Amino acid sequence: MNEPQGRMEFARLQCRPLGPDDADMIGIHRQTMFLEAGGDPEKFRVMTEHFRPWLEERLDDGRYYGFALCDADQTVAAIGLMTIDWPPHPSHPTKDRRGYVLNVFVEPEYRRRGLASALMQLAEEEFARRGISFAVLRATKVGKPVYEQIGWMGTSEMAKAIIG
Repeated sequence: MNEPQGRMEFARLQCRPLGPDDADMIGIHRQTMFLEAGGDPEKFRVMTEHFRPWLEERLDDGRYYGFALCDADQTVAAIGLMTIDWPPHPSHPTKDRRGYVLNVFVEPEYRRRGLASALMQLAEEEFARRGISFAVLRATKVGKPVYEQIGWMGTSEMAKAIIG
């Protein structure tokens, strides 16, 4: 792994690509991330239950990819990536795909060491390797300053749950 910008403590950490055996870890990280951001724990439990089969299929076929940082046999941070179909857009007028970053998580005892920024740099390098020149993510209140510090910008996206 290239040495990303910022404060780093990688002396004992190993970087590896995500694989099918990571579904449990990703699910736990995702649920914890949402719980830390606030909300209904029961809703997040149900979400995780339905997320697992969705994730397993995509880990198996490579549509969900990313990286894990490990301290010995413990995953201490991870990032999920996807390539999504998107029509040509002013941000990428000749491309019909964009990168999507999700499930960025660092275990509490490993935070404030630059690991999230390092994972984001790995994501940008992987997207570039795949020919993707534009990427998006949805940031939690805690994550937003981290992303802004490394050059990500807020957008005017809006959302609404459609009840049918």
